[in-house]
Amino acid sequence: MSTEPSDESLMLRYAAGDLAAFRELYQRHHRGLYRFVAWRSPRRDWVDEVAQEAWIALHQARERYAPTASFRTFLYQIARNRLVDLQRRAPPLSDELAPEPESPAADARLESQQMNTALHRAIRALPGEQREALVLQQFSGLSLEEIAVLTEAPIETVKSRLRYAMRKLREQMSSGMAAQEEQA
Repeated sequence: MSTEPSDESLMLRYAAGDLAAFRELYQRHHRGLYRFVAWRSPRRDWVDEVAQEAWIALHQARERYAPTASFRTFLYQIARNRLVDLQRRAPPLSDELAPEPESPAADARLESQQMNTALHRAIRALPGEQREALVLQQFSGLSLEEIAVLTEAPIETVKSRLRYAMRKLREQMSSGMAAQEEQA
């Protein structure tokens, strides 16, 4: 049994003025929130802004916080809403992944970088709802239930999105590897 306080109890303590509780929440979630925003954002220049604004909005909403969903879902929803607001105001710019710089790395390292770049491209090519569900589950560690709450979709829809996303990723990665083998 864990003796660490839950995120929800930390947030309630923070709402009551406990700054140490906020520091603990930040330590637990700042990396995951940043990854979520980075994957979800159509523009790289929005990532830092949205992540920072999510924490500011959390601070501003602390006294109204009620633990009806997990803290992480609450925090990610703030960031998600901010991204939606930005997208409504400004059309997204093309923000392709920059190619990896050439380096004198070993063949295995170069191949790993190429696979990583191909995976990132394949994930970015997924339809938005599938990409979002995949990133939330695989990179942010949210449960199916948390994803359903965050995306306001039934759990069966979340499962379908994840299933289709994984199928498309497998197809894209296998066709990409076949194309590389033909070039070799």
